[in-house]
Amino acid sequence: MNEAQTLFDALRQSVKPQIVDAFERFVQDAPDRKLCRINALAFAKAEGLDEEQTIAGFLHASHHGIFELSWNVLCPGCGGVLDANTSLKSLQQEEYICALCAAGYEPTLDEMVEVTFTVSPRVRHIEAHKPHELPPAEYFRQIYWGSGVDLPEDGYEEKVDEFMIEALELPPGDKAVIALQLPAEFVIIFEPVTHAAQFLEVAGEPTKERRNLALVFDRGHRHNETLRLQPGPLRIQVENHAEVRTLPSVCVANDALHGMLGRRRPFLTAKRLLSNQTFRDLYRTDTIDVDQRLKITSLTFLFTDLRGSTELYERVGDLAAFDLVRTHFAVLNEIVGAESGAVVKTIGDAVMATFPTPDRAVAAAMRMRDAMRELNEERGSEDLLLKIGIHEGPCIAVNLNERQDYFGQTVNIASRVQHLATSREIFATGSVVDDPRASSLLSDRGLNPMSHNVTLRGITNEISIFAIP
Repeated sequence: MNEAQTLFDALRQSVKPQIVDAFERFVQDAPDRKLCRINALAFAKAEGLDEEQTIAGFLHASHHGIFELSWNVLCPGCGGVLDANTSLKSLQQEEYICALCAAGYEPTLDEMVEVTFTVSPRVRHIEAHKPHELPPAEYFRQIYWGSGVDLPEDGYEEKVDEFMIEALELPPGDKAVIALQLPAEFVIIFEPVTHAAQFLEVAGEPTKERRNLALVFDRGHRHNETLRLQPGPLRIQVENHAEVRTLPSVCVANDALHGMLGRRRPFLTAKRLLSNQTFRDLYRTDTIDVDQRLKITSLTFLFTDLRGSTELYERVGDLAAFDLVRTHFAVLNEIVGAESGAVVKTIGDAVMATFPTPDRAVAAAMRMRDAMRELNEERGSEDLLLKIGIHEGPCIAVNLNERQDYFGQTVNIASRVQHLATSREIFATGSVVDDPRASSLLSDRGLNPMSHNVTLRGITNEISIFAIP
């Protein structure tokens, strides 16, 4: 039995068989390019698999060594990968510059960091394991552009030819000359390995005079000042000072380029993965460095607490109460995971959980309330009275007490909203119930949340709280 078969057999102990079978077929039959930086959401859709179960499958497979997980910083404009890391701990820059878009971006975990999966060399060798040997067009497809750019499967090279005038491979320390006729268009000389760009605004009367342009590619210099030239002959002298091969490419910023980069599809974001229970279970201590502060522009927090838990211990005794509370935790954990969320921590009898979107938190809250009602009916008592509070907003992902946690005013408000609730109530803020997906969910169930204004400790202005019946 080869190593790959051994790894897939081990994976079947923790992942649903149909997902493992899909992985195994894919690794065996797919062309090399499809096994580099796999988009987990696109894979689930193509295979007709449950999205959450597929993400969990990729995480378990990576943990077993079948795939290699990568955290890629993306340019929101062109979808290019500005930095690729094997761990979030490497995400240390306060700003990432995209030379192709001539713009800088402060990294957030919402849409600027994708998580992809590449088949491990232990399982199958692919061309992308040696990226600096890929032809220029394939380097762009497999290494430069992120998995959210929906590149065409058929006719990709022909599409690239519509905007790429010239491209060459330049070994370390080498020089070369690119001779071409400049068209009367906006031209970009782009080097995807060192992320360097030179813009040429070509307009006016054509000239026969040959112009010269010298460019040096290294890791520290960006050519982004626009030069204005007339159409006509140009000699571009390029020199590679980087330690690896570079790929100077001359492109026209035409409809073909914009059309290709405008094709987008959903991808697995770092925010979503941090709120995934399987990820938290498998990568508990290897996510964020103690000195990192990673921004998230929108995350939904759900807090729960048992009302009267002290009286419960007094009434039924420590052992029975402990078993009952433990059962309640198990039910809540299962519901959180099923709704694409993750339990961040438990505090006494309370739970703090996160969800990528408000509708998932609302769905989880209603399922929690129903589950507690069923447990109480089974026992013929009212021992489990759950208070729930939900709030959505920006926050910072941090490492506290050797565990991935969250910090910020959004967390504080969510906790205090929960404290306002009485038994069986779900309290949510306006940012939650006003979310279109959450609003649609409540409307579909015939629920009309009632609002009232409250003042929360430490919050200057009153906020609207909605009671979900």
